[in-house]
Amino acid sequence: MKHKTFPIVGIGASAGGLEALEQFFGNMPIDTGMAFVVVTHLDPNHVGMMPELLQRITKMRVMQATDNLKVQQNVVYVIPPNKSLSVLSGTLHLFDPVESRGLRLPIDIFLRSLALDRHELAIGVILSGMGSDGSLGVKSIKENNGIVLVQEPSSAKFDAMPRSAIEAVIVDIVAPANELPERLISYNKFIPIENPLSETESKIKSNLEKIIILLRIQSGHDFSLYKKNTLFRRIERRKGVHQIDNIQTYVRFLQENPKEVEILFKELLIGVTSFFRDTPVWEKLKNEILPDLINSLPDDYIMRAWIPACSTGEEAYSLAMIFTEAKEKIKKRRTCFCRFLQQISTMMPSIKPGRDFFPPILLPMSLLIESIGFL
Repeated sequence: MKHKTFPIVGIGASAGGLEALEQFFGNMPIDTGMAFVVVTHLDPNHVGMMPELLQRITKMRVMQATDNLKVQQNVVYVIPPNKSLSVLSGTLHLFDPVESRGLRLPIDIFLRSLALDRHELAIGVILSGMGSDGSLGVKSIKENNGIVLVQEPSSAKFDAMPRSAIEAVIVDIVAPANELPERLISYNKFIPIENPLSETESKIKSNLEKIIILLRIQSGHDFSLYKKNTLFRRIERRKGVHQIDNIQTYVRFLQENPKEVEILFKELLIGVTSFFRDTPVWEKLKNEILPDLINSLPDDYIMRAWIPACSTGEEAYSLAMIFTEAKEKIKKRRTCFCRFLQQISTMMPSIKPGRDFFPPILLPMSLLIESIGFL
């Protein structure tokens, strides 16, 4: 599709972000072929001066985003005050925020839409700021094969946003704001080719199998049946981070750097997960399957739900909530337990109620913990 022919860089910044933005754009060439969208936390009651301030730093055209605005290369767009911003088919759209001021997450909102619209051509950048806005957005970008850059926390005036992003995903590049442009441009030279399996098939296959062996030795996991194109995409991105131009050299790099094997392993396990994903399936489970099952059981029967391979736990919590709702609907007293795999249970605290886009009808997490037993 034509609207996916060039990358769009979504940049999130908050407190201390102006200085970081000046360092970033002061070192960004004007003809990279990328578009830039700056999303910051602005006072909704004041006229935004960010476009004028950034125009003093860069020779690229800087403009405030307007509704239904087509994104162009080598242009910087800035979110206006008291608006949320999304992108669809390469066109920016403004929305009036529905959340109260303290609950708005404009960076997450834009980066999530960017990830879905641009996929592997989505680039997320997190600069100085307070709070954790942007951490869910960069997660979406990684899930859709985009790349993530984060300002080195020690160089940020406020390091909360950079640290939150680093904790949320495997960040591709971490560097001071003034170094990020050069690192990004170098990385883009190594963007994966569309059909890597079509070139020098036998040589690539041999090196791929060597990488699978190294992964198996260090992690104990066998990726030999993994989708080959998925493997190549992740490998190509890691090559780009280290500016390695061929897979044979990357194999050698893996041999000499066990930490890189660990990072590649985690990259391959990036999950696509959310609460009540595939909604019709959950509705059928809640309204038909579980009520019928619970009604067929004797009183005080203990039910155990097993959730394998549920990434960061959204599916496990979803099922626990579905059990609770189904039990309350049939008006019978049942004892229900949800059991989690040990590996998953250690990840559950990473879910932050109110921050992870819970559907509004859900029970408060405190009530859920009280009403569901966890073994």
